[in-house]
Amino acid sequence: MEQLIKEQTLEQMKRAKQASRRLSLLTQKEKDRALYEIGKQLLQSQETILAANQQDLMRAEQDGQPASYLDRLRLTPERLQDLVDSLHQLAEQTDPVGEVITSWTRPNGLIIEQVRVPLGVIGMVYEARPNVTVDAAAIALKTGNAIVLRGSRSALESNLALTACIRQALTETGLPEEAVQYLPYPDHAVVDVLCTANALIDVIIPRGGANLIQRVLRTSTVPVLETGVGNCHVFIDKTAAYDMAEAIILNAKTSRPGVCNAAETLLLHKDWPQEQQAALLSRLLTAGIALRACEKTRTLHPELAERLAIASPEDWDTEYLELTLAVRTVDSLDDALEHISIHGTGHSEAIIAEDAQRAQRFLSGVDAAAVYHNASTRFTDGGEFGFGAEIGISTQKLHARGPMGLIAITTSKYLVRGSGQIR
Repeated sequence: MEQLIKEQTLEQMKRAKQASRRLSLLTQKEKDRALYEIGKQLLQSQETILAANQQDLMRAEQDGQPASYLDRLRLTPERLQDLVDSLHQLAEQTDPVGEVITSWTRPNGLIIEQVRVPLGVIGMVYEARPNVTVDAAAIALKTGNAIVLRGSRSALESNLALTACIRQALTETGLPEEAVQYLPYPDHAVVDVLCTANALIDVIIPRGGANLIQRVLRTSTVPVLETGVGNCHVFIDKTAAYDMAEAIILNAKTSRPGVCNAAETLLLHKDWPQEQQAALLSRLLTAGIALRACEKTRTLHPELAERLAIASPEDWDTEYLELTLAVRTVDSLDDALEHISIHGTGHSEAIIAEDAQRAQRFLSGVDAAAVYHNASTRFTDGGEFGFGAEIGISTQKLHARGPMGLIAITTSKYLVRGSGQIR
């Protein structure tokens, strides 16, 4: 890595650190005005942004990236409008900074308050998905945090165009544009510099594939707020209603297969009526989904066996991010829970069941960030949860879990007021 690039990276982080001090003192009105201005700038620059995104798409196609990757990379007028809508939703959210979480008075008269405060400076490392540039910067700004962004080479032109809009909006509203930094350098060693800058960065959030996340976890000396891959399951219980089961699995798999909350494995209870199992598998095949089935599934449905690929052990652990679905027939609810405990990634899991007690056993027994009864896993999303947007979906348990909205990127401090007490 060239020394000059390292110095430039460190300088950008220093500027973000300096800007964070001012951000922490902003009022909600000042921050919300900036969010609305970012939306305005995005719409005014739509033509420039889409042209930049087209350059990225052309390069990705030339590199042979799959359709699911291109979908994550693509920006459209509709997706830009969705970003603007999410900015408006964020602006309407209550600012958590300054919230008194709890307070009490000690016998000696000390008054203690625990209040929410910004984390400081966030380092964001992510792949494709240029929408993350806007979502992450907006959530950081709303919570008084500065942010240093490092996206992938594949989305470079899009990310630069989006960052320019964000910084212009900050300038227009009198806020420090240095609060949002983008690292455009292609050298992967830049990530290592970011992840070891303990004096300048307060937390690292990686968002992307397993390789990226593991690299950050291995190299970072800065605390990591881990997001994870989504090997999500839909379990169809023996009490499931067919129409609901079909609608949910089709939505969970096909509405947008290249995202982390899409279903990757279908678990079928062996006592769900055979004709319904056959109908569902046929419907999935008709929808263009490649099915990789266990031997029991193939044996139970010989009429479909030629259309069902044989599942390998690796299939149970694969996040396909495309129209491929692993299928396994299980003997019981407990077997489904066991399969998920072994192969799940702690992201999103769902049961389709009419029996409320069996559903509750599933909800209680699954260890994941989001567990659903009679609903699609595709709802694991900050916008769908009412957060306005998300900075990522955490599959760890400390200090945040699930879609991470505003509160997830704050911390707290204690304000202690006295009248001359000494110990």
